[in-house]
Formats: sequence, C-alpha cells, structure tokens
Amino acid sequence: MTVVYLHAFPLDERMWPAEAAAPRLYGLGRTMDDWADGVLEAYPGRLVLVGASMGGYAAMAAARRAPERLAGLLLVGSRPEADTPERYAKRAETIALARERGAEGVWEAMRETLFRDESDPDVVARARTLVLERTEEELVAGLEAIRDRPDSTEAYRALGDRALTVVGDRDPFVPVDDARRFEPDAIVLPACGHLPSLERPAEFGLVLDGALARWT
Repeated sequence: MTVVYLHAFPLDERMWPAEAAAPRLYGLGRTMDDWADGVLEAYPGRLVLVGASMGGYAAMAAARRAPERLAGLLLVGSRPEADTPERYAKRAETIALARERGAEGVWEAMRETLFRDESDPDVVARARTLVLERTEEELVAGLEAIRDRPDSTEAYRALGDRALTVVGDRDPFVPVDDARRFEPDAIVLPACGHLPSLERPAEFGLVLDGALARWT
C-alpha cells in the first residue's frame, strides 16, 4: 500500500516532505478525472490519498473512478462538492488574472486567503517561491480543472470510515460549518488557515498518523 500526497493550488508537490510519494498534478491532463487516472496509473495497488485543497478534488475523482483502490482518503482543506455558481464565476476572474499577470498576480490575489497574518513568515516565503514558478499554462489548467470538477459527495459518503476531513478553524475556503455538513466528524485544527500541513505540521502529522493506523 502506498500513501500518495496530492498538492494544493497554486503550489506543487514540493509542499509535501521530500520523501513523500507526491506527483505534480498539472502535467497529468486537463481535468480532475485525467489527474486521478494519472495518479492511479503511476501508483499501482492499494492507496491512501492525502489531498490538500485542489489535491483533494483529484483524490475525490479517484474515489469516483476506482473506489476499490482506496484504503483511505484524507481531505485537507478540501470538499467533495462541485463549485457553487458563485465560485464557478470567481474561477473565471482568477483565470483572467493568471493570463494577464501570471503567477505573481495569482499569488498577490491569494496570499491573504492561503495564509493568516500570524502565519510563519518562512512558511509563507517558501509557498511564494513555489507559486511563482507556476507557468500560465499550469495556472489555467489547474483553475479549469477545479472549476469543471463534478460533484463527488456520494463517492465520499460511499467510502464510509475510509474517508476523513481535516480543516483549519480559520480556513476561508472550507469553513468549519461547511466541512461538518458533509463530514460531521471533521477534525478542526486551531489557529490554522487553509493549508494545515504547512501551518500546523505537527498537529497535522498526528491526525494523519491516526488515520493511517486505522486504514493500514
């Protein structure tokens, strides 16, 4: 069994520890289903998928397409639902920004929602470095895949105790109330924003270890 880590937008696989099995999603196709198929092909056998934000959407696509392959699925600051009409429209604005101003513009627009004012400056600086390496093609492909993903709520529910969600208590993208609507047992990390594995690595590690102990 392999634990596979799927990264957030607009970061890449280097948000995870260097030794982790963590693919770069942007080059695997144009849709979440393409990305899921790429992950399932690259890592044969039973998998635990750990998906942060956008990576959680790819993990949910894998759950829809090959639920029998999943020993477990951990959504991290992510959700199984499709975009609401309001979020869908907002993606168009961010795509236009990516085409006009590239990675710098996307970082400036997202920095305050990805991280809190109190976030570790070194963590923020590392994330910025990763984001600024994104090409326009990667940014647009990621945003379109996020925007166009189908609803995966039923696939999440079908996993039963093989699925778990963890969110930060100050996550503006997946607020605690939203998370508990689809996952009543969602784990909430205090004083944490959208990226728990970066902001609260020790606490996140304990959550992951506990989940892996149940699933493996």
